[in-house]
Amino acid sequence: MKTNRVITAYSLIMMLFLLGPLLAFLPISFSSASFLSYPLPGYSLQWYEKVLQPTPWMFALRNSLIVGSLSTALATVLGTAAAFGLTRKTFRGSSLVLALIVSPMIVPVVVTAVGTYFMFAKFGLVATFSGLVIAHTVLGVPFVVITVSSTLQTFDNRLLQAACGLGASPIHAFFTIVLPIIANGVIAGAIFAFVTSFDDVVVAIFIGGPQQKTLPRQMFEGIKDNIDPSILAMSAILLLVTILLMVFLSLLRRR
Repeated sequence: MKTNRVITAYSLIMMLFLLGPLLAFLPISFSSASFLSYPLPGYSLQWYEKVLQPTPWMFALRNSLIVGSLSTALATVLGTAAAFGLTRKTFRGSSLVLALIVSPMIVPVVVTAVGTYFMFAKFGLVATFSGLVIAHTVLGVPFVVITVSSTLQTFDNRLLQAACGLGASPIHAFFTIVLPIIANGVIAGAIFAFVTSFDDVVVAIFIGGPQQKTLPRQMFEGIKDNIDPSILAMSAILLLVTILLMVFLSLLRRR
């Protein structure tokens, strides 16, 4: 009993240590001052009104949502297909293929961004939405492969064999038998892929141009010289979205 109390107290202290800095900026985002200051002279929603203006915040948010949605869709399709193929049959070199697929998670993102920039420059994909979507797809595929592969570990292949034995084509059997069973893993992988794309700033700096400026890149540029309090307002909104995503993932895990 005493050990459990110690573990609980330690966990609460660590949560406070990790979440404390995130919660510290919330009151400042409601400041009525024209610059970053503490203690607060008063409370106002002026910074939230500023981030809701068409430019620059909503423009960057729209780009992030477009790039994130497209790259998530591609990463989910490619990652699910790769995970299904790698778990169904083990062939010579399968470990190497898996290592190559998950390498974007291991290689420093700066190295990935520089290599992607030099390769995309040869094909004219730099400063284009297509190039940014492809780059973010590469970053998101490993998360889909890992989550879907772990879900497929508990899948009974006899169900797929029975469906094919009854006359169903492999594609029809996959969409009617396999996909509904592994749907939670696919959804979780898609969420991780979207968060990876939405949170990226390094690849966006190298690949994106002025018209492809994403929200993290806009926030990064906003703190180079001085900290605009509107960044704190946008950070508070992103924190709320992150909490909602974590709650959704928790519900999926329970299911």
